[in-house]
Amino acid sequence: MLSKKLSILRRRRLWVLVPARAVRGPQWEALPITRKRVSVSVFKNVIVYRIEPSWSQTSTQAEEALGANRFVACGPSQEKSAGWIEPRGQENGPLVESIGGQWLLEYMIESKALPASVIRRKVEERAAQIEATTGRKPGKKEKRDLKEDVTHALLPLAFTKHARIMVWIDPVERRLVVNASNVSRADEVVTSLVQCLEGFAVALLQTQTEPAAAMSEWLSSQEPPAGFTIDRECELRASDESKSVVRYAKHALDIDEVRQHIADGKRPTRLAMTWDDRVSFELTDAMVIRKIVFIEGTDSAVANKSGGKEDNFDADAAIATGELGQLVPELLEALGGEMRLGASAVDAANDTAAKLKEAPGGKSMGASTNGPTAEQLADESAPF
Repeated sequence: MLSKKLSILRRRRLWVLVPARAVRGPQWEALPITRKRVSVSVFKNVIVYRIEPSWSQTSTQAEEALGANRFVACGPSQEKSAGWIEPRGQENGPLVESIGGQWLLEYMIESKALPASVIRRKVEERAAQIEATTGRKPGKKEKRDLKEDVTHALLPLAFTKHARIMVWIDPVERRLVVNASNVSRADEVVTSLVQCLEGFAVALLQTQTEPAAAMSEWLSSQEPPAGFTIDRECELRASDESKSVVRYAKHALDIDEVRQHIADGKRPTRLAMTWDDRVSFELTDAMVIRKIVFIEGTDSAVANKSGGKEDNFDADAAIATGELGQLVPELLEALGGEMRLGASAVDAANDTAAKLKEAPGGKSMGASTNGPTAEQLADESAPF
């Protein structure tokens, strides 16, 4: 006879069995208790880069270098402005915050948005005035000039949009993490860093196994890498001309239907996972880590979040850098390890072959296409 509540762990939810009222005999129903999430203001989506090993600067030197590109708001006729701001939000504060040896920076982009329909209408009105007074229709070049004039005249009246991008530099592990889900936006931040910091150079993390191939194997075998669990969201996309897409949301993925889609040639482009019951996230085929959620109890710094705004910034930074600093290496290991730029073709091929032999069930997990091949490494000199 059951005398107390029973609980089982089912992926990311704790299910508690409680007595259910029924006409015929005692029954039990499962009530899900969602785990509490830690509200962390930094790093919701990240793109990770490897910093070139010869770069060496102190935080003081970086502070001075970034100060030359401090953010200045757009002028009346300026369409866009970008630069570095204080991560804590304190006016005239430091641009480089060092917390536990981790550097936190923040990049601001301000842009003015003008509705295309408004610009088009104003251009048409001016073109109509020219036609009425001169009897001729403006040509393409003249319309382009009219568009520039209209845009310049309307900019002082336009609304401004702000984008704040948190940046984390780990000088010991030589890792750059940009809080962005869009590669082009992250590239803009990286370009500014390269221009500001002398000798600074980075490259996107490259893995021996491409993420799409690894995710296909995990879903087909239902054997995620050690320390990880597969959650309930996924997107599968066909690589043929049909470009068909299948999305699962809040749905079990350990079903034959998913395996059949993969067998038919669809490849995962997004897969929700949880690492060590501490961080949930979504991995994409472009090696972007999205929808990051830190689960309560991940770090002792959570206790400090009851303090003021400044204490919360320190706690948020400690939680994010501490957890992601462990998650990223384990994720790289799950993807066959990081591609060693500059390695010989023989070494790279041997490493890849060894990783493929260790894949669950002895199945090939596919060679990486998100980085250089062994032949390319042999033929081309590595950037660093």
